[in-house]
Amino acid sequence: MTSQLSQHLPPTHTRRPRGPTLPAHRLPDLPGRVVIPGQSRGAPGVPPALERFNTAPAEDAERALLACLRSPRWALRLSGHRPYPDLPSLLAASDEAVYDLFPGELAQALAAESLPALPDGTYSAAHTALTAAHTAYEAKFGHVFVICLDGVPEEEALDRVLEDIRSRLANDPDEERAVAAEELRRLARERLAGFLGAPGTARPAIDGPAPGEHDEAPPR
Repeated sequence: MTSQLSQHLPPTHTRRPRGPTLPAHRLPDLPGRVVIPGQSRGAPGVPPALERFNTAPAEDAERALLACLRSPRWALRLSGHRPYPDLPSLLAASDEAVYDLFPGELAQALAAESLPALPDGTYSAAHTALTAAHTAYEAKFGHVFVICLDGVPEEEALDRVLEDIRSRLANDPDEERAVAAEELRRLARERLAGFLGAPGTARPAIDGPAPGEHDEAPPR
């Protein structure tokens, strides 16, 4: 039976328009957000979404976490340290868990990422420049380019992505692995905050399968 948390899991993916040279498996993904009910019978002072996360079955909590970062050990660790008294405590635990990931685990999380989500039409209008930049990046580092665009105005997103790709192409693999890990940490924070309905976080209604709908929970 689907649990209460599972009913509110954010859809994992949505697709943006793309240029003809972008392969389908590299389309950008935008983690979904959920609209959180404003009522809870849980612990005093704990936001209802966080209370639901704190009390959900481990498998459901892990599935929700995997929608934010595809790292089984990260999800297992955050789920296992519940309950969290507030969102900052959860985000701090997320940061620490990302910092502790081994290189192979970071590679696994990077492999699950897709192109940065940009405004509608961007991948069609600028597909030549974007495709060339992404192709050069993936050829050098072996994984998709990841960047957290939290706080970047929509009209500046394309320029920021192109600027960062070109700048980071100058890194050696070890340097870029550290930069990519930091971007994954920021992405995980942004997605967690959106999932739990943090004030000021955009929560667009996005259609798509629930995260982990076809995936297994991390082994325990």
